[in-house]
Amino acid sequence: MHVPAWIRPVLLAADQVRFLAKVAVGGLDKPTPTRQRPWWNTRMSSEQEAVNRRMLRARDAMDRAYGQPLNIRTLAAIAYVSEAHFIRTFRATFGETPHRYLQRRRVERAMFLLRMTDQPVTEICMAVGFSSLGTFSRTFRVIVGRSPSVFRAQRVVLVAPTCFSMSWSRPSSFGEATALG
Repeated sequence: MHVPAWIRPVLLAADQVRFLAKVAVGGLDKPTPTRQRPWWNTRMSSEQEAVNRRMLRARDAMDRAYGQPLNIRTLAAIAYVSEAHFIRTFRATFGETPHRYLQRRRVERAMFLLRMTDQPVTEICMAVGFSSLGTFSRTFRVIVGRSPSVFRAQRVVLVAPTCFSMSWSRPSSFGEATALG
């Protein structure tokens, strides 16, 4: 992870203060334990980097084909791992299972279509990859906190760049909307 340039002097100053405090107390004659690298200066192993790259490839495939039926076997083949290992590694890498990630991406796209078009909810449901209107409505309500029809009726067009409006309206996690609402 990259540390902004403006914070580095503050971090260095804190290390220098600790050093001067040790000198003042006379604590430098004791052997000091080996210092671990700071969190912003740690290096990822090449093996972990390769695993992350394969998981990104699978996630990109999910993003490209979110409207089509996807199965774990295909995604695991893209990542060159077994199905069980793919699910575990995907969750460790991105913080959610592949199924949950795909559901969230489909709902994000449905939110955009509900906000910006006048297509019927059923057509939007099928366009984003759900095969059942009931499943779509239930999943949408769990993630967003409102039914698709209510969401469309209450739509607010945000006057901001698209990147900001997408970020502000993005559902962050499953069940969070119901916990807040």
